[in-house]
Amino acid sequence: MKMTQVFKSLGPIDARNVRRDSLVNWMIFIPFLLAFFIRWALPPLSHGVLARYGLDLTPYYPLIMSFFFILLNPILFGMVIGMLLLDERDDHTLTALQVTPLSLNNYLAYRISAPILLSVVITIAIYPIANLGVMNFKALLVAAAAASPMAPIFALALSSIAQNKVQGFALMKASGAFLMPSLIAFFIHSKWELAFGLFPTYWPVKAYWLASAGEPGAGLYVLIGLAYQGILLWLLVRHFNKIMHR
Repeated sequence: MKMTQVFKSLGPIDARNVRRDSLVNWMIFIPFLLAFFIRWALPPLSHGVLARYGLDLTPYYPLIMSFFFILLNPILFGMVIGMLLLDERDDHTLTALQVTPLSLNNYLAYRISAPILLSVVITIAIYPIANLGVMNFKALLVAAAAASPMAPIFALALSSIAQNKVQGFALMKASGAFLMPSLIAFFIHSKWELAFGLFPTYWPVKAYWLASAGEPGAGLYVLIGLAYQGILLWLLVRHFNKIMHR
C-alpha cells in the first residue's frame, strides 16, 4: 500500500477519533490560543506593567518563542498521537491491523511522518500570528523541522511507557519537567552549555536561538539534533515493534 493511500485511509479516522475524545481534542487549539495570547498580551505586559519595575522581556523573546512554538508544538502533537496509540492498543486495533493489507512498516511510517508534518506546518502557520520575532521563512522552516522528530518520539514513548490513558495523561503533565533543562541553557554562556545536549530538546532550540540572532553555526546544531533524535526514534520504533508482537 502506498503512503498516499495510508494517509487517505488513516488520516480521516484519526481526525474523527481526536474530535470525539474530549481528553485530547482541546490540545489541537493550544498553539493557536498561545499565539494570539502572545501577540496581544505579552508586548503590552513587557512594555507596560513590567517596565514600571525596570523589567524588560524583549531580550528573552527568542527563549519564549522557542518554548511555545519550536518545542511545544511537536510535543503537543506527539502527545495527541500517543493517546491515539494507547486507544488503539486498548481496543486491540493494532493487533487487527496485522491481518489487513496495511503493513506494520507503513503503519509506523504514517505514525512517524504525520505528527512531523503537522508540527512543521502548524509552527510555520502560527509563528507570524504571535508577531514576537522576525525570522526569514527558510530559518523558521529549518528550526521547525529540527524539532519535528520530537513529535513521534513523544508519541512512541508515551504509548510504550503508559499502560492506559490515565497513566498517559499523567505522563503528559510530567513532560514539562523534560523541557525545562534545555531552556536553562539560554542563560549559560560557557562550554558547560553543551551538557544540556543530553536532552534532545536542546539542539533544535539552540539552532533557533542562533538563527534568530543571525549568528553562524545553527546548521551544525540542526544536524546533531536530527542525528540524536533519529537514534532515539529508531530505538523507540524497535521497542514499539516488540510491544505489537507480544
